[in-house]
Parts: sequence; C-alpha cells; structure tokens
Amino acid sequence: MSRNQVALERRTGAFRPPTFQTLPAAVAANMAEIRARTRSTIIALVKADGYGHGAATVARAAVAAGAEWLGTTSIAAASELRAAGLTVPILTWLHSSGIDAGAAVAGRIDIAVGSVDELDALVAQAASTVRVHLHMDTGMARGGCPRARWDELIGLARRGQQARRIRVAGVMGHLPLADHADPVANAPAVAEMEEARRAVREAGLGSPPAHLAATSGTLTDPATHFDMVRVGAGLVGIDPSGTVKLHGASRLTAPIVHTAAVEAGTPVGYGGAYVTERATHLSILPVGYADGIPRGCSPEAGVEIGGSRFPVVGRVSMDQIVIDTGGAPFPVGTSATVFGPDGGATPTVQDWARWAGTIPHTIVTGIGPRVRRSVA
Repeated sequence: MSRNQVALERRTGAFRPPTFQTLPAAVAANMAEIRARTRSTIIALVKADGYGHGAATVARAAVAAGAEWLGTTSIAAASELRAAGLTVPILTWLHSSGIDAGAAVAGRIDIAVGSVDELDALVAQAASTVRVHLHMDTGMARGGCPRARWDELIGLARRGQQARRIRVAGVMGHLPLADHADPVANAPAVAEMEEARRAVREAGLGSPPAHLAATSGTLTDPATHFDMVRVGAGLVGIDPSGTVKLHGASRLTAPIVHTAAVEAGTPVGYGGAYVTERATHLSILPVGYADGIPRGCSPEAGVEIGGSRFPVVGRVSMDQIVIDTGGAPFPVGTSATVFGPDGGATPTVQDWARWAGTIPHTIVTGIGPRVRRSVA
C-alpha cells in the first residue's frame, strides 16, 4: 500500500479489514503436482468449506486443473456445489442428519455408506436408484463397516441393487498411517482394500472403482492409489507427510490499527506476560483468537510488515495481537501479512502450526467469520 493510500484511508477511516485471500492459481499448481504422481482418477475434496478456502472456489480451480470428481462430507454441502454450477460427480460420506435419498438422486450425488444399519435404512427409503460407495473399515476404526460385518453389508447391497434401490458405484477405505510416508505401514490397509474389492466382485456387484488414498498416500505411495484418490489438504498446499513441497493457497492480512512508542520495562497484554527489554514501537493488528489466531503460540510467532518479520508479543487476545516492530514506527493502516505463500519474511501456515503445536489444517480451517474473504 502506498503512503498516499494510507493517508487517504487514515483520513476516511476506511482501512482494509483483515482479509483471508484464496489463491486459485496455487490450487492449480498443486493439482499439477498431484497429477504428476498418479494415474488414478482424482477426487478433489472440498470439505470444511474447502479447508477454509471456499468450497466452490477451490472446486472450480481443481476441476479446471483436471480433477474428475469432487468430495465433501454432506449432501447439503454437495448440493451447494451443484447450485454453484459444478457438474462433475460428487461423493459424500458423513450423514449426521441421515441420508436424504431423494436429494442425493436429484443432485446426482454419490453416497458412501459405512454400516449395515445405514444401508438398510437407505434401501428402505430409496424411491429410485441411489449410487452408493461401500465404506469399509480398513484399519481406522473411525467409520466404515467393521471387517466382521463386510459379508452382511455386501449381501444387503446385492439385494438392494437387485431391487434397483441402489447401485454400488464404489468401494472405499482409509489409510491410518499414510502420514508416515512408508509403504510398509500402508500395506495392511492396502491388503484390506484388495480383499474388500474381491468380495464385492465375487458377490456379483461388478467391478466398481476402489479408493483408499488421501493426500499423503497419493503423494508418497503408488500402491495405495487403486482406481481413484481423494485429495483435500494437498489442494491448498498442505502435505501431511511433510515430504512434498506444495504451494500455499491462501494469504491472511490485517492492517495496523494502533501504534505506540513505549519504554523499556513496559508490560504488554493481559497479565503482563511479556515485558519490553528496550524502548520500542508496538503495533496492534485487529485479529485474535476469535479470528483463528492460536492463543497458545511460541515466542517465535511473527508476522511480515514491510518486508521484515516482527514478533507477536504478549498474550493473544480475543480481538487483537500486539507486534513489536523495534525501531520501525509503521503508520496506522499499514498492511501486515499474518501468513502467506510469499516466502522470505512471510510466515507460512506450516510456521503457524509449528508455533501453535498443531497441524496446518487447524490454522486454515479456524479462520473466523469476522475475517473478510476474497479471491485473487
């Protein structure tokens, strides 16, 4: 921002608000990296509002870059993608309010079903054929049909397909240890998926596509790819295995709204947890833990202002953080970058995850509703 712009905004009070900007070009670049590592059909997962980046925005960018399917957790979220103009096949797999078979058929939405009871209820209510992916537990014990009930689930699916209530359109599972980036760790789940696919074929349900791998498996272990892969975090630049360099797909900025010159020995924030060691300048950014800034972060945490990184000091408040800019008295209205893909002094989402002792997913999905959204 130029000095003239800052002066104008200062006179009018029209500072640019905290903004989370999604970068579709980065999503496309990540899709290119993913496509280079697999020949399987790519399901672009845009759950949790596209990992906080905007489900429709990420979906459009991914499809334009070669994703053949989309995936999200609920029929309602899939219906929103249809309303946004996305026409590729969509898979959903969590049904906290039950399965609305009519909405699934009307929206051309595939449904993953992971229990005998769930499939039984779906077959009973379906007035026309619902496309179903049989969700098998392949080692997670977190959803999916337990191995002991596979035969029961497959038998029910066979009867439902014969009655034209459902069509088995896929078989899916999950990799519990894919983040290790170790094919040996993935081998038991791969064997389970091979067995599940064999059982479905032997039951006379055809050869529906199988899918097991998410981002980590897709990037690191071709043996997990089967017919389709499900990539979500990777679209927005997060590799949970930490082995592949992807492109950050967002930038969080906020304006300086207050500055002060303080003496050495000045307590900062609630509890005076930080005390200045020298005369310095403090700048306030209007984002806090209500906006997704982790309240508990290490002293390394910082933001970029004017090409340099400056530390966050004192406790993170609900609505603001304090930045120690040393001898640099930045004017009110100056833009700070909390995180972004720019490199250099700009922190990354991965930096913030490390400072907060968490994973990058929680940083990008935790940005609060007060922060304005934009698309580059």
